Amino acid sequence: MSYPWITLSRYFGTFVEAAWVTLQVTLLAFALAMALGLLAALAKESRWSVLRLISGCYIEVIRNTPVLLQIFIVFFGLPSLGIVLNAYTAGVIALGINVGAYLAEVFRAGMQSIPKGQLEAASILGISRLQVFINIVMPQAARAVYPAIINNLIQLLLGTSLLSAIALPELTGVATVINSRTLLYIQTFSITLVIYLLFSNVFSWIGNLLGRRMFNPPLVSSVKKPVGSRVKRRLNAIRGKSLPANNLQRGGLL
Repeated sequence: MSYPWITLSRYFGTFVEAAWVTLQVTLLAFALAMALGLLAALAKESRWSVLRLISGCYIEVIRNTPVLLQIFIVFFGLPSLGIVLNAYTAGVIALGINVGAYLAEVFRAGMQSIPKGQLEAASILGISRLQVFINIVMPQAARAVYPAIINNLIQLLLGTSLLSAIALPELTGVATVINSRTLLYIQTFSITLVIYLLFSNVFSWIGNLLGRRMFNPPLVSSVKKPVGSRVKRRLNAIRGKSLPANNLQRGGLL
């Protein structure tokens, strides 16, 4: 009974290296996805129709086509255009582009969840659009979409298994190679499954920990008066001077 595990113990270092590659690809692709998602969301909400069109095409094409096909296009298709990428780089780019389209809709939903009264009040006070986005929209939108962001990170981690199709030595690809050498199907893939499960739970735990640190107390409360007070202080800080309460009432914040 112990023979299969003794045999697989010889591949311990290989599993560790594959797990490290998987972790690297996940984090790099997620960083790319966050950047692309934010840019696409801002473009989709832009006043310029060209930017809205480009963002809309990107989101619709990526969200409605198989991610494996997108990986193949980046790895096998781009060389025909003179762009040759190794499996590692192609995997990061393909997964980043894919998850970025989903994050774009997540970010857009968060921005649309901000009460219109706050934006109207900021406009009345003459606050620039950049200041409104940084100081009013982003903090509240981030809290609203934070769970969805962590969920996309975990889905991205699991999606790295598709990179075995382009011979990237990540967990699934390495497990397939080890299985072909040992023919220990259940043991090999069970170890791989446990590693994925460990990574997923660690990401979830870290995400929950950071969420409690960043968003406690909540940015939006069910009590109406404190919400107006916090928004009032935020607007005053941006404006750099005290404002009468009746101005904020006319702006729709209180």
